[in-house]
Amino acid sequence: MTQPIEVDLGGPALRAAAEGAREVLLADDVPGRLAAHDATLWGKDAEEEAAIRLGWLDAVAVSRTFLPDLTALRDALRAEGVDTVVLCGMGGSSLAPEVICKTAGVPLTVLDSTHPDQVRAALAGDLSRTVVVVSSKSGGTLETDSQRRVFAAAFTAAGIDASQRIVVVTDPGSPFSKLAAEEGYRAVFLADPHVGGRYSALTAFGLVPSALAGVDVEALLGAAAAVDLSGDSPALLLGAALGASGRDKVVLDADASSLPGFGDWAEQLIAESTGKQGTGLLPVVVEPDAPEVRWPADDVHVVRISGATPELGTAVSGSLGAQFLAWEYATAVAGRLLSIDPFDQPDVESAKKAARGLLDSTPGPDPADFVDGGVEVRATPGLLQGETTVEGAVAALLDGVDPRGYLAVMAYVDRLRDAGLAAVRAPLARRIERPVTFGWGPRFLHSTGQFHKGGTPVGSFLQITGAITEDLAIPDRAFTFGELIAAQAAGDAAVLADHGRPVLRLHVVDAAALDKVRAVLG
Repeated sequence: MTQPIEVDLGGPALRAAAEGAREVLLADDVPGRLAAHDATLWGKDAEEEAAIRLGWLDAVAVSRTFLPDLTALRDALRAEGVDTVVLCGMGGSSLAPEVICKTAGVPLTVLDSTHPDQVRAALAGDLSRTVVVVSSKSGGTLETDSQRRVFAAAFTAAGIDASQRIVVVTDPGSPFSKLAAEEGYRAVFLADPHVGGRYSALTAFGLVPSALAGVDVEALLGAAAAVDLSGDSPALLLGAALGASGRDKVVLDADASSLPGFGDWAEQLIAESTGKQGTGLLPVVVEPDAPEVRWPADDVHVVRISGATPELGTAVSGSLGAQFLAWEYATAVAGRLLSIDPFDQPDVESAKKAARGLLDSTPGPDPADFVDGGVEVRATPGLLQGETTVEGAVAALLDGVDPRGYLAVMAYVDRLRDAGLAAVRAPLARRIERPVTFGWGPRFLHSTGQFHKGGTPVGSFLQITGAITEDLAIPDRAFTFGELIAAQAAGDAAVLADHGRPVLRLHVVDAAALDKVRAVLG
């Protein structure tokens, strides 16, 4: 049988390690036990969580049951002239639909930020033609709830019945499902509660916004259904390669022309699933011809998605639906090899709690260590060593990167307007000759944020924030979007510092200061 997913290994050492691990997995009947939803595969401590997190193995069959209702809703909305879809969601709830729609060439507005300018941009479309999908397992996600509130208010202000323009994706019995019933929202799609957010690409969370936007999601499910996970499958080999390579930095070199945005989805899957207990796999999403690919270090595992096999890495090819299922399977398998629970996320909540505490107490910002050209500089104790310029502060952080560590750049700015800031990643990687990740805040808190706190403690952290020139209120909340994103950034930095991680915070007061920071980094 021809598999819709192919995995090729480059280099004899990687092949030997992966094939050896695969034989152990087969000897332990891991494929059969996974098919049987055996929650004991990841050890006693993980058994309770794993027992309620294996629904993704049945996602294709479960999702096909609600496709008729989904198609009918799409057709009804189109008949009413509603053809613009905005998705409010975080983490897996937004990353999967984003890559699905990009791959299909279908427009979808993804709102996964609390930056007031980005929220305002999402509100600026033609509301008379807009439906909003609000995706949250519980509905308690602070970012998503805030986005729902502002859209409901905007519809009402425009004379549009908000209840008829909001579609909900949530878990059965969640507070959000009850709220949706009370508010009379247009439709509620209940996802399988036995699927975690990052494994939800082929569930209602991935499919509802994509289908409403115009994607043929049945074809996506068909590609996933064709993946054979019994016995010695390519997905098992991928899991063996990830878990047994001995290289804990997984550089994701995705073909942006065929699977745009796939690296970002795989990043949150791998980081949240494996980055805990002081170990794990750090995913590093890179651009073509990245430094980490050109001269991989001995702790770097290059994985090329839809491309030629790297000399010392792995190539994975296949259509999007097949890729989704294969990577979910492989990540679960890698978790077994790494002796961790791939379904919990114990450190994600820490930054959320810190942000909420700052919103409740509303303290003023910490005083800057110094200000240089419109850039306020703050750092964990001992990092600056008397530096008084942005250049010197950045050099101090980079000079201290662990020889087997990584640098994480975390940008709490408008990722649409300031998209060019991501271009600093490659120059920084060339400068320190170590892997560099780049994340947009606050969305990375739902992906690599878990690894930052719970994974291998060798990270150095550069946070970039910006002054809010025009804030935006959140209906029936005591705080604004500007205050929310500031609290999320400050809370994340505080938790990292509490974990003993070096953190440099650069706060820009205007566009000129951001240009200065970009020049220093790039």
